[in-house]
Amino acid sequence: MATYLDEILSHHRARAAADERDWRERIGSIHEPAPSMFAALTESANGNVKVIAEVKRRSPSKGWLHEGLDVGQLARTYADGGATAISVLTDAEHFAGSLEDLDIVRHAVSLPLLRKDFTVSANDVLDAADAGASAVLLIVAALSDEELEEFIEVAHAAGLDAIVEVHDHDQAKRALDGGARIIGVNQRNLHTFEVDRDNAAKVIESLPTSVVTVCESGLGSSEDVVRAADAGFDAVLVGEAFVTATQVAETVRAFSSVPLVPRD
Repeated sequence: MATYLDEILSHHRARAAADERDWRERIGSIHEPAPSMFAALTESANGNVKVIAEVKRRSPSKGWLHEGLDVGQLARTYADGGATAISVLTDAEHFAGSLEDLDIVRHAVSLPLLRKDFTVSANDVLDAADAGASAVLLIVAALSDEELEEFIEVAHAAGLDAIVEVHDHDQAKRALDGGARIIGVNQRNLHTFEVDRDNAAKVIESLPTSVVTVCESGLGSSEDVVRAADAGFDAVLVGEAFVTATQVAETVRAFSSVPLVPRD
């Protein structure tokens, strides 16, 4: 039986297969100045967990979260609440996002931006750079080892960071072998979309302290952020809890006030 991930990847790989652009011809001309995601996530001035706040209209499992979302205003509210960076979902078919959303957010705030999508080609990486993103998401479960290594290299060549998403110890090793320096541990199973809040604390044990670590999915309260901090995470990526909050800036501020707990 097809899963959410199978359906989404099938759509994106069909789109990429029809893309006739030669990424090697594009790479030299892709340079939209953007703030560094890596620098923002490693900056230690306030000693708190960094928050990547996500612009997200809907999800395949829950449907609409905020159908009439004003992405520019939401991004400004995130910045006012103390977010370190902003993630923008650009998948249209399953999340109702777009590269236009990324462009709107880029002109609304000066924070580093993550293009969050199902990246399956080098052109996808360069499209993120073209749109002014600071980083691109690479999902280990969706890529071969060769693709992962290539896309990380293309991202770095285009001036982007890559947040490499993993779900277990084996994927964590693949991410490290591929050259990842920012690794996101997703607590959500991308096949069932169920959340296992104990998973991230287990997987981070596979990661050296030299990489930046981001806890993703299932973070619904500041207590969840405290739990991620206690496990040793440098940052959290939060979407639904912010998009659906009645007091968005205050919620972001509470999540951003959790102290870091350094790993040994």
